[in-house]
Amino acid sequence: MPTLPDHHHTPAPPEGPPWLVVQDLALQYGNKAIVEHLSFSLPQGAIACLLGPSGCGKTSVLRALAGFEPITAGRISLDGRALSQPGRVVPPEQRRIGMVFQDYALFPHLTVAQNVGFGLRGRSDADRRVTEMLETVGLAHAARRYPHELSGGQQQRVALARALAPQPAVLLLDEPFSNLDVALRERLAGEVRDILKATQTTAVLVTHDQHEAFAMADVVGVLAEGQLQQWDTAYALYHRPANRRVADFVGQGAFVPARVLDDHRLKLDVGEVQGDDATFFTEDAMPFAAGARVDVLLRPDDVVHDDASPIQARVVHKAFKGAEFLYTLALADGTEVLSMVPSHHDHAIGEAIGIRLDMSHVVAFDNTPA
Repeated sequence: MPTLPDHHHTPAPPEGPPWLVVQDLALQYGNKAIVEHLSFSLPQGAIACLLGPSGCGKTSVLRALAGFEPITAGRISLDGRALSQPGRVVPPEQRRIGMVFQDYALFPHLTVAQNVGFGLRGRSDADRRVTEMLETVGLAHAARRYPHELSGGQQQRVALARALAPQPAVLLLDEPFSNLDVALRERLAGEVRDILKATQTTAVLVTHDQHEAFAMADVVGVLAEGQLQQWDTAYALYHRPANRRVADFVGQGAFVPARVLDDHRLKLDVGEVQGDDATFFTEDAMPFAAGARVDVLLRPDDVVHDDASPIQARVVHKAFKGAEFLYTLALADGTEVLSMVPSHHDHAIGEAIGIRLDMSHVVAFDNTPA
């Protein structure tokens, strides 16, 4: 029977004294609730991401952190100082919070250096800070250029340098890569993470793109319908989603019916998957009674292409991903699963291939849809 490996080295959320604290936050526009009962804390120097679809409330939370929106209930505090409470909002300019906007908001008539120094007017160290920040973001050579003379990625780094120049206590980033092409987004997300870590900047990013969230953040909060569904590392969100909403939104996968045998074992109920191939151990005791019907989440990396396996699946769809194909496979009883396979295994639609299940993480949910 398959067994679970040791997970002692799985990533953990960042630790340290709370720096930015959001307690039981509620936001509403008119009579419409936007966010309810939202709580999280972030230690100094950590990077967090609020991840969710359009309309889930993530940008509203960011605006409340910046001081642009009053809150209906709860409290936002920074380094022990209350910034927002019902009826009391510290103005944005007094919060020590910087922001990088979706459209960068650079001044077209100012040079790169002038843009970066805009928030430093009157400071004796302004020129030194501008030089430092342009070197940090790799744009010292572009100090005298204007925004229209730069690429989108370079403009994004200028906006970041401008936001970091006053040394904010927290930096907020609102969908900062949405105007860039897909190939550039992930590379720039990694670069921005390196810059934030080098400057020991605490940051909160909002995005609908899980690849950006995974590339940048130490901890990710999944928002859906105004509620924080899970606050965890990207690894845990993918392998140990707290509920179906998280499982559906983060990564790809298929739900397969199964029957609970006891606290730590369940048996898949699909096609040709029988006997030991269908029985799996869970690391932690499941909250289901023996005999309960559940749905097991199978990720594409749980379904391994293996020509020697007696379990056959038919290719019903294929998506070329470069180094890999994402295959949609139908088992004998029609159950469909996903499998990520190296792209030199180029199988035709309708072809039968061998598969085996390699489930190091068993995630089961009640089979009643949420």
